[in-house]
Amino acid sequence: MAQMGIENPVGDDGTIDPAKAAALMDNMKSLQNTLGNASSASLRFGELKGIITRVNKANVSLAYSEEGMGILSNPNSPKQNFGWSVDIPVEAVKQSQAVNNGSGFVAIMRFPNMTADAKKSSVLGAVFAIEMAANISNLTDQIKIYFQNNKKEGTTVSCNSWDGDGKQPNWTEEGCTTDESNSNIQCQCSHLTFFAILMSVPPTNGTISESDLNSLTYISYIGCGLSLFFLGVALFMHYLLRKAKSSPAIQILMNLFIALFLLNLTFLSNEWVANTGNYPGCIIIATLMHYSMLATFTWFAMQALHLYLHLVRMADPRTYKHYMLKMCIPAWVCPAVIVIIIAIVGKYEQVAITTDTGYTAKMCWTTDQLVHYVVNIGYYAVVFLFSLGIFLVMVQRILAARKMKVKDAKKPSTSKNLMIILSLLVLLGITWGVAFFSYGPMLIPSYYIFCILNSFQGLFLFIYYYHNSRDLPENLTTLKSSVSSNTSVSNVYDNTTTHG
Repeated sequence: MAQMGIENPVGDDGTIDPAKAAALMDNMKSLQNTLGNASSASLRFGELKGIITRVNKANVSLAYSEEGMGILSNPNSPKQNFGWSVDIPVEAVKQSQAVNNGSGFVAIMRFPNMTADAKKSSVLGAVFAIEMAANISNLTDQIKIYFQNNKKEGTTVSCNSWDGDGKQPNWTEEGCTTDESNSNIQCQCSHLTFFAILMSVPPTNGTISESDLNSLTYISYIGCGLSLFFLGVALFMHYLLRKAKSSPAIQILMNLFIALFLLNLTFLSNEWVANTGNYPGCIIIATLMHYSMLATFTWFAMQALHLYLHLVRMADPRTYKHYMLKMCIPAWVCPAVIVIIIAIVGKYEQVAITTDTGYTAKMCWTTDQLVHYVVNIGYYAVVFLFSLGIFLVMVQRILAARKMKVKDAKKPSTSKNLMIILSLLVLLGITWGVAFFSYGPMLIPSYYIFCILNSFQGLFLFIYYYHNSRDLPENLTTLKSSVSSNTSVSNVYDNTTTHG
């Protein structure tokens, strides 16, 4: 075949180049012309094995074993003795004869170790290609392909085909059906091309479908992209456009913005770094993303602590010496110490997320269970419980204030109180608690809720900042107006009487 100008599809590493394999099958008609008086011939191209044979108006069966390929004299004979076999129906034979001047033929090649498709699908055994120099499709009497004595090892299998176009296979189940019986698989297909059995891990409660993964990825990228942009705008507005000295409330919010900005930036670049295969780069991006996530959690807690001191204890933060410094040190330093220790012990790596179809997405993160449960879940659980407690106190005070009858006091509307409560949910990071419900039937719905709420969190915070930044200084006017008034009332924070 090499003397006929057909390029060897086998690479130096032993893998099969799909495009060259397709070119080889396209040249089978020229090989058929070299048969002379022979009705069939074995084909060999290095380690590749195949067969080419003339066909008449009858159906034909061919089989493959370790010795090579051959023609079965009796198409109805048992197929158990062969690892692979195929029955070509009369309908396909007539179509081949019609376009080859009455001289139909069939050529089959076996391609072990063919280069994987873009999804890195796992092929059972080898890829088989069938060529008849005709567009064989939409057969009513389908081609039957048998794969015998296969070791599936707990995977699900499906018959797939590829039309030979492109530099990589693009496998599809369209046009083929799959029948399984113990270790035997039968494919019935209405067309001719490249055929393979693809294996995938059976779906479990922790397996996500490819469509869900794609949808969640798009939501996350859109949300994080918008959040990154608007957080950047907010930081620009604060540090470059606002000249007045900021209150502690604003400073805490800006620190939260910085942590979230870093988190969104590292998340958006994470997959790109993972796909480059640069191991040191992957470790660095995983460390930075983990650090910014823990810092974000800590600033949620600092936000809750500030609300507690200012609105529950009614304390003025300005009376605390080095108030912001005491906030910044634990919020920025503690996460750094944690991720440095994790990086030193080598817990960051490239992680593969596999769908139920075998598609794999890569990212740089950690798969260590101890780190996941203690550092990620445990750390946030402490923050969540503290923030949730402050949130419930705030909600209770807001609802209690609405029930108080205060002379000449203008009470905030229900919609305004609702917006305050929703703002607190975002400010305190309580929306991240959706992750605690990612089990059983709530697994996939919780993924979507989590992605929508938290990937867009930066955008939500920007909207809050834009509408409230003028009122956000230390008195927190909007929130206090829901729980106090200028006239004589029973103060809901400390049960003492205040007079306007």
